[in-house]
Amino acid sequence: MPHGHSHDHGGCSHEASDVDHALEMGIEYSLYTKIDLDNVECLNEETDGQGKSVFKPYEKRQDLSKYVESDADEELLFNIPFTGNIKLKGIIISGANDDSHPNMVKIFKNRPRMTFDDAKAKPDQEFHLTRDARGEIEYSPKVVTFSSVHHLSLYFPSNFGEDSTRIYYIGLRGEFTEAHYHGVTICNYEARANAADHKEKAFDGVGRAIQ
Repeated sequence: MPHGHSHDHGGCSHEASDVDHALEMGIEYSLYTKIDLDNVECLNEETDGQGKSVFKPYEKRQDLSKYVESDADEELLFNIPFTGNIKLKGIIISGANDDSHPNMVKIFKNRPRMTFDDAKAKPDQEFHLTRDARGEIEYSPKVVTFSSVHHLSLYFPSNFGEDSTRIYYIGLRGEFTEAHYHGVTICNYEARANAADHKEKAFDGVGRAIQ
Protein backbone atom coordinates (compact mmCIF):
# COMPACT_ATOMS: atom_id res chain seq x y z
CA MET A 1 0.00 0.00 0.00
CA PRO A 2 2.67 2.59 0.87
CA HIS A 3 4.25 1.90 -2.50
CA GLY A 4 0.95 2.63 -4.29
CA HIS A 5 0.45 5.78 -2.22
CA SER A 6 3.85 7.17 -3.14
CA HIS A 7 3.16 6.31 -6.77
CA ASP A 8 0.02 8.49 -6.72
CA HIS A 9 2.01 11.38 -5.33
CA GLY A 10 4.61 10.71 -7.97
CA GLY A 11 1.94 11.29 -10.61
CA CYS A 12 1.02 14.66 -9.11
CA SER A 13 4.60 15.79 -8.79
CA HIS A 14 5.22 14.63 -12.35
CA GLU A 15 2.59 17.08 -13.64
CA ALA A 16 4.06 19.85 -11.52
CA SER A 17 7.55 19.03 -12.72
CA ASP A 18 6.34 19.28 -16.34
CA VAL A 19 5.18 22.85 -15.68
CA ASP A 20 8.41 23.65 -13.84
CA HIS A 21 10.40 22.17 -16.71
CA ALA A 22 8.57 24.32 -19.27
CA LEU A 23 9.19 27.46 -17.18
CA GLU A 24 12.83 26.53 -16.72
CA MET A 25 13.26 25.89 -20.45
CA GLY A 26 11.63 29.24 -21.20
CA ILE A 27 14.20 30.98 -19.00
CA GLU A 28 17.14 28.98 -20.36
CA TYR A 29 16.09 29.58 -23.97
CA SER A 30 16.00 33.36 -23.58
CA LEU A 31 19.15 34.16 -25.57
CA TYR A 32 16.88 35.44 -28.35
CA THR A 33 16.50 38.60 -26.21
CA LYS A 34 20.26 39.18 -26.56
CA ILE A 35 20.24 39.08 -30.36
CA ASP A 36 20.84 42.37 -32.19
CA LEU A 37 17.69 41.80 -34.25
CA ASP A 38 18.06 44.94 -36.36
CA ASN A 39 21.27 43.52 -37.82
CA VAL A 40 20.23 39.89 -38.26
CA GLU A 41 20.60 38.73 -41.86
CA CYS A 42 18.84 35.78 -43.44
CA LEU A 43 20.12 35.05 -46.94
CA ASN A 44 17.73 33.52 -49.48
CA GLU A 45 14.62 34.23 -47.40
CA GLU A 46 11.45 34.37 -49.48
CA THR A 47 10.27 37.63 -47.87
CA ASP A 48 12.52 40.34 -46.45
CA GLY A 49 12.61 40.26 -42.65
CA GLN A 50 11.01 36.81 -42.44
CA GLY A 51 14.11 35.21 -40.93
CA LYS A 52 14.03 37.37 -37.82
CA SER A 53 10.61 36.02 -36.83
CA VAL A 54 11.91 32.54 -35.95
CA PHE A 55 13.77 33.93 -32.92
CA LYS A 56 10.90 34.01 -30.45
CA PRO A 57 10.07 32.93 -26.88
CA TYR A 58 10.32 29.21 -26.13
CA GLU A 59 6.61 29.06 -25.24
CA LYS A 60 5.77 30.39 -28.73
CA ARG A 61 7.93 27.86 -30.56
CA GLN A 62 4.80 26.08 -31.87
CA ASP A 63 3.29 29.30 -33.22
CA LEU A 64 3.06 28.44 -36.92
CA SER A 65 2.00 31.94 -38.01
CA LYS A 66 5.63 33.12 -38.04
CA TYR A 67 8.24 31.26 -40.06
CA VAL A 68 10.91 31.68 -42.71
CA GLU A 69 10.86 29.94 -46.06
CA SER A 70 13.74 29.79 -48.53
CA ASP A 71 13.34 31.39 -51.92
CA ALA A 72 15.47 30.27 -54.90
CA ASP A 73 16.43 26.84 -53.54
CA GLU A 74 16.50 24.97 -50.21
CA GLU A 75 19.45 26.88 -48.68
CA LEU A 76 19.16 29.36 -45.81
CA LEU A 77 21.96 31.25 -44.06
CA PHE A 78 21.46 33.23 -40.86
CA ASN A 79 23.99 35.82 -39.64
CA ILE A 80 23.16 36.49 -35.99
CA PRO A 81 25.00 39.24 -34.05
CA PHE A 82 24.58 39.47 -30.27
CA THR A 83 24.61 42.52 -28.02
CA GLY A 84 27.40 40.92 -25.94
CA ASN A 85 29.14 37.56 -25.66
CA ILE A 86 27.32 34.26 -25.28
CA LYS A 87 28.31 30.77 -24.26
CA LEU A 88 26.16 28.52 -26.45
CA LYS A 89 24.97 25.34 -24.70
CA GLY A 90 21.94 24.20 -26.67
CA ILE A 91 20.05 24.75 -29.91
CA ILE A 92 16.55 23.74 -31.03
CA ILE A 93 15.52 23.86 -34.69
CA SER A 94 11.85 23.33 -35.45
CA GLY A 95 10.28 23.09 -38.89
CA ALA A 96 7.24 21.60 -40.56
CA ASN A 97 6.54 17.88 -40.16
CA ASP A 98 7.30 17.28 -43.83
CA ASP A 99 10.20 17.25 -46.28
CA SER A 100 10.70 21.05 -46.08
CA HIS A 101 12.29 20.57 -42.63
CA PRO A 102 16.06 21.18 -42.79
CA ASN A 103 18.14 18.02 -42.45
CA MET A 104 21.46 19.66 -41.52
CA VAL A 105 22.84 22.78 -39.87
CA LYS A 106 26.42 24.02 -40.03
CA ILE A 107 27.43 26.42 -37.26
CA PHE A 108 30.11 29.10 -37.54
CA LYS A 109 31.17 31.46 -34.75
CA ASN A 110 32.45 35.03 -34.95
CA ARG A 111 32.40 35.34 -38.75
CA PRO A 112 30.12 38.34 -39.43
CA ARG A 113 28.29 38.76 -42.73
CA MET A 114 28.97 35.31 -44.09
CA THR A 115 27.88 34.55 -47.66
CA PHE A 116 26.94 31.20 -49.19
CA ASP A 117 30.47 31.01 -50.62
CA ASP A 118 31.91 31.54 -47.12
CA ALA A 119 29.65 28.78 -45.81
CA LYS A 120 31.51 26.24 -47.95
CA ALA A 121 34.34 26.45 -45.40
CA LYS A 122 34.63 23.92 -42.60
CA PRO A 123 32.12 24.79 -39.86
CA ASP A 124 32.97 24.92 -36.16
CA GLN A 125 30.33 22.21 -35.72
CA GLU A 126 27.53 20.61 -37.71
CA PHE A 127 24.49 18.53 -36.83
CA HIS A 128 22.36 16.17 -38.87
CA LEU A 129 18.81 17.17 -37.97
CA THR A 130 15.72 15.14 -37.20
CA ARG A 131 12.26 16.40 -38.15
CA ASP A 132 11.05 18.30 -35.09
CA ALA A 133 7.65 19.92 -35.56
CA ARG A 134 7.14 20.42 -31.80
CA GLY A 135 10.49 22.00 -30.93
CA GLU A 136 11.50 19.26 -28.49
CA ILE A 137 14.90 18.09 -29.76
CA GLU A 138 17.96 19.86 -28.38
CA TYR A 139 21.37 19.68 -30.01
CA SER A 140 24.39 20.30 -27.80
CA PRO A 141 27.23 22.38 -29.25
CA LYS A 142 30.75 21.90 -27.88
CA VAL A 143 30.82 24.42 -25.04
CA VAL A 144 34.61 24.76 -25.31
CA THR A 145 34.21 25.85 -28.95
CA PHE A 146 31.26 28.17 -28.39
CA SER A 147 32.30 29.76 -25.08
CA SER A 148 32.90 33.32 -26.31
CA VAL A 149 30.58 34.08 -29.20
CA HIS A 150 29.54 37.56 -30.31
CA HIS A 151 28.28 36.44 -33.74
CA LEU A 152 26.72 33.16 -34.84
CA SER A 153 26.08 31.96 -38.38
CA LEU A 154 23.70 29.06 -39.04
CA TYR A 155 23.85 27.52 -42.50
CA PHE A 156 21.09 25.15 -43.62
CA PRO A 157 22.33 23.59 -46.88
CA SER A 158 19.48 21.14 -47.50
CA ASN A 159 16.23 19.57 -46.36
CA PHE A 160 14.51 16.20 -46.63
CA GLY A 161 13.58 16.58 -50.30
CA GLU A 162 11.43 19.69 -50.90
CA ASP A 163 12.36 22.55 -53.25
CA SER A 164 12.25 25.04 -50.36
CA THR A 165 13.08 24.90 -46.66
CA ARG A 166 10.76 26.12 -43.91
CA ILE A 167 11.77 26.88 -40.30
CA TYR A 168 9.35 27.92 -37.54
CA TYR A 169 11.66 28.29 -34.56
CA ILE A 170 15.34 28.53 -33.71
CA GLY A 171 16.01 28.40 -29.98
CA LEU A 172 19.36 29.21 -28.40
CA ARG A 173 20.28 28.24 -24.84
CA GLY A 174 23.29 29.46 -22.92
CA GLU A 175 24.87 32.23 -20.89
CA PHE A 176 25.21 35.91 -21.73
CA THR A 177 27.92 38.40 -20.74
CA GLU A 178 27.80 42.15 -21.31
CA ALA A 179 30.66 43.31 -23.50
CA HIS A 180 31.57 46.50 -21.62
CA TYR A 181 35.30 45.93 -21.78
CA HIS A 182 35.32 46.34 -25.57
CA GLY A 183 33.95 49.85 -25.18
CA VAL A 184 36.55 50.79 -22.56
CA THR A 185 39.40 49.53 -24.74
CA ILE A 186 38.15 51.44 -27.77
CA CYS A 187 37.61 54.65 -25.76
CA ASN A 188 41.13 54.53 -24.31
CA TYR A 189 42.62 53.87 -27.71
CA GLU A 190 40.68 56.73 -29.29
CA ALA A 191 41.69 59.08 -26.49
CA ARG A 192 45.37 58.32 -27.10
CA ALA A 193 44.94 58.64 -30.86
CA ASN A 194 43.16 61.99 -30.56
CA ALA A 195 45.88 63.35 -28.26
CA ALA A 196 48.50 62.34 -30.84
CA ASP A 197 46.46 63.96 -33.63
CA HIS A 198 46.28 67.22 -31.72
CA LYS A 199 50.06 67.29 -31.21
CA GLU A 200 50.65 66.69 -34.91
CA LYS A 201 48.23 69.44 -35.83
CA ALA A 202 49.98 71.82 -33.43
CA PHE A 203 53.36 71.14 -35.02
CA ASP A 204 51.88 71.48 -38.48
CA GLY A 205 50.51 74.83 -37.49
CA VAL A 206 53.91 75.98 -36.23
CA GLY A 207 55.54 74.72 -39.44
CA ARG A 208 53.13 76.63 -41.63
CA ALA A 209 53.49 79.77 -39.53
CA ILE A 210 57.32 79.68 -39.84
CA GLN A 211 57.08 79.23 -43.61
